[in-house]
Amino acid sequence: GEARNDFLILAELAERLGYGHLYPQTEEAILEHALAETGFTVEEVRAAGGSVQLPSTMMQYRKWEKGLLREDGRAGFNTPSGKFEISSSILAEHGYDPLPVYTEPAEGPLARPDLAERFPLIFNSGSRTIYDFRSQHHGVRGLADSMPEPFVVMNTRDAEARNIADGDAVEIATPHGRLRFAARVTDDIMSGAVDAVMGGGGPLGPEAWQKCNTNELTDLEHYDPISGFPVYKTLLCEVTKVKDRGGRRNPREEIEDEPDSVVAPVVTRRQVYLDASATTPIAHEVLEAMMPFLSSRYGNPSSIHRSGVEAKDAVEGARRAIANVLNCTARRILFTGSGTESDNLAIKGVARAHGERGRHIVTTAIEHPAVLSTCRSLQAQGFEITWLTVDGDGLVSPGELARSLRDDTILVSVMMANNEIGTVQPIRELAEIARERGVLFHTDAVQALGKLPIDVDALGIDLLSVSAHKIHGPKGVGALYLRNGVDLLPLLHGGKQEGGLRASTENVPAIIGFGEACELAARRLDQGEMERVRLLRDRLEQGVRDLVSGARRNGHASRRLPSVLNMMLPGIRGESLVLQLDRRGVCLSSGSACKSGNPEPSHVLKALGLGDEEAHCSVRFSLSADNTDDDIEQALDRLAEVVHDTRSSIRFAGCR
Repeated sequence: GEARNDFLILAELAERLGYGHLYPQTEEAILEHALAETGFTVEEVRAAGGSVQLPSTMMQYRKWEKGLLREDGRAGFNTPSGKFEISSSILAEHGYDPLPVYTEPAEGPLARPDLAERFPLIFNSGSRTIYDFRSQHHGVRGLADSMPEPFVVMNTRDAEARNIADGDAVEIATPHGRLRFAARVTDDIMSGAVDAVMGGGGPLGPEAWQKCNTNELTDLEHYDPISGFPVYKTLLCEVTKVKDRGGRRNPREEIEDEPDSVVAPVVTRRQVYLDASATTPIAHEVLEAMMPFLSSRYGNPSSIHRSGVEAKDAVEGARRAIANVLNCTARRILFTGSGTESDNLAIKGVARAHGERGRHIVTTAIEHPAVLSTCRSLQAQGFEITWLTVDGDGLVSPGELARSLRDDTILVSVMMANNEIGTVQPIRELAEIARERGVLFHTDAVQALGKLPIDVDALGIDLLSVSAHKIHGPKGVGALYLRNGVDLLPLLHGGKQEGGLRASTENVPAIIGFGEACELAARRLDQGEMERVRLLRDRLEQGVRDLVSGARRNGHASRRLPSVLNMMLPGIRGESLVLQLDRRGVCLSSGSACKSGNPEPSHVLKALGLGDEEAHCSVRFSLSADNTDDDIEQALDRLAEVVHDTRSSIRFAGCR
């Protein structure tokens, strides 16, 4: 037969496909290509007997000071900032966390303790390869003879516990498949871990290798988010002895004939979602109402043709639905992009429209950041802000509000219900005090909508902010109630949408979803759903008290939302508990979602008089109409697992 250089075969294939000019076509050309930029020619190499050596460079130190790390020759490191970056500006630029972050493997004893009961060993692959014996080499007889079958390295104690000796045929089973290997038993691997050879499953080499593709034991959908490379390590498995050394089993074959097999169907714990104050899932009815406006009914409400008129009619129908749940007329509702935007439009809009009359605004110390930050921005522009204190239950004193009002006060902003502790303020009384002094009154009712009946006329308020995603509607849409006759200046300038107060093309699908969510919320209120939620919350509170000695509620006992429970758990750091319960399928919060990533203790809990340690040891459970009795029992069972597990770090981590 004829043998040819592999590279020349590729070069000829390239030539026949029309891009041979990109490949060296002769052995001489290959050598010239390999020597390019080395400083040597083919003739010089031949004259030197076939080998040459580049002069070695002395090891250099402090290269960053000498400009040896950057292409531009400047001093510094090869990073955008030129500095040694612990916080990577490159990762941040591409939308990743700039700091090194440990992520618990999705399939491991901590993330999946239920799975680890049946698959107690940690599976790795390719870390202990003795030879460079990849799948493409399996047809090379000399290499195949030295490794005739795939093997797995396991610890002596683990092998003895399974009656496995060195050289035995074994079967590795994972939640994804099962394959047969030869055991290599040694003390040189940590107990609890195994390492299988990589590769296999190709058409070459011994039959044992052809029938054993190690990748079948892994989850190719589980990959590193930055590199995109599949994760072949730190998975879960079990190893069992095989009596015969016959043919390998296809990892995909049915195992119904083995009822006691370790590869039983994986039962994933149902998620229990108790973070509804952060957001809620979109209700099925809401999604159905939105779908036509995400596909076929795509008109612009400002257009006068049929498609535009259809979109406008749908928007106005949603406006009426929102007005209905607030007991006002549709004309009083302005659509915005979020509850935060509604707060900004209310506060800044009033400040700009009434700034000549006065520059004093009153709010509270426990408002949502959307109000606090807006007021601070106005403070930087010369407005004076009075921050009302609250008592130990989070209630504002009407008397303190009355004493804070001045002749130049133009606005009072007090949230209806707090997002962290659920305390409900005496809005009617507070609004009346403001009205008697001729001061406008705004309330952030984002958390109250759908949980409490709201009647803007009976409450006597002038402006009210709401959002869709807290009531099983879509994210990205909010609304502002504006009493007739209240002057407001817009934040956005452009078209004449929303009466000229909120320029930009309307987010029609989201608005439709908001309207449907309000109708659903109104029905649930009428049917007493929030009373059922309150009973679930109270059952949860009692269960937490039974599990954690000294547990204490934050917020008012009765004047609070039926859906919110904030508890201080002595000796248990809230953030750690959230992570531990998340691994067990329970979602809750150690503070408001808008403060996630902020190491500072909650400003709300601090305003109640809690110390830093008490604030860090507090968690928030928030329920919705989707929650059931079983959710509460499951949450308490999994909380008990964490609290009683002495291996858990949450019990001993200092709260500071």
